[in-house]
Amino acid sequence: MIELELNSLADLKREGKSFYWASFFLPRNSKIKAGILYSICRHFDDVADKHSKDQTSYLKKSIEEIKRNKNNKVNIFLKENKINNSIFIDLMEGLILDQKKIRIQNKEELIKYSYHVAGTVGLMMSKIMQIENRKASKSAIDLGIGMQLTNIARDVYEDSKMKRIYLPAEWIPDISLKNLTNLNQSNSQIDEKISNAILKVISLSEKFYKNGFAGLKYIPISSRLGIFIAANVYRGIGIKIKSNKKKYLRKRAYLNLFEKSFITIKSILIFIFFPLMNFQYHKIRDSLPNEDL
Repeated sequence: MIELELNSLADLKREGKSFYWASFFLPRNSKIKAGILYSICRHFDDVADKHSKDQTSYLKKSIEEIKRNKNNKVNIFLKENKINNSIFIDLMEGLILDQKKIRIQNKEELIKYSYHVAGTVGLMMSKIMQIENRKASKSAIDLGIGMQLTNIARDVYEDSKMKRIYLPAEWIPDISLKNLTNLNQSNSQIDEKISNAILKVISLSEKFYKNGFAGLKYIPISSRLGIFIAANVYRGIGIKIKSNKKKYLRKRAYLNLFEKSFITIKSILIFIFFPLMNFQYHKIRDSLPNEDL
């Protein structure tokens, strides 16, 4: 049996600070359900990341239990919110990928991985908010991918310490784990190559954010601003990294209270004129088997 406590907003407040900040602009019911979904995802993410031993067996057993046990807490939550199990299983398969030494080879692999661990979350959030329009699914997935790409750009150093390189190998063919983790032997040419790859990830994320914004019109008005603020706060991390230009800083970038407040106020002002901005969805990835579930 999966040992899982659904702490609603407690985990979101402690671990998901950017989304918790934006959740104040969501209706109470959506906020609570988003907190439960985050708690579920956080549980399995911690299993995948915070154990020294390979957790593939546990994750696979969890998938089987979610498939067959109707009384499982995860299964109950998914069913209550009309979320197909296949979407959650896609997320779990992404966490299983993380149990091996990760070395993303190209942009397509990067996008596929980002779908598994975050695009799925965007899709599940759209179900929580009871979005019926099928066109919204693509945008929900792409917004999740955009946010994951920001995470990848932010966490290059932290991920490399876990022997994971999400920057595509074709973008940094001569870069090793040692180059990414070494604090004492910085090389300006190597650091510039790493920085250029990070900036490519951020540029790619911008395309996915725009596709995400194209789907905001399908979100209930009461939830629309909260999602817009959450996306822009995440985008703000990428923008801050870009401001470092060609420097590879071996630490995690984050937004302070002033920066979050500034982005929130700016987002509210932009949101007033959002209907005039006419964001259009553009195909920038392959279709996924579960995006219409």
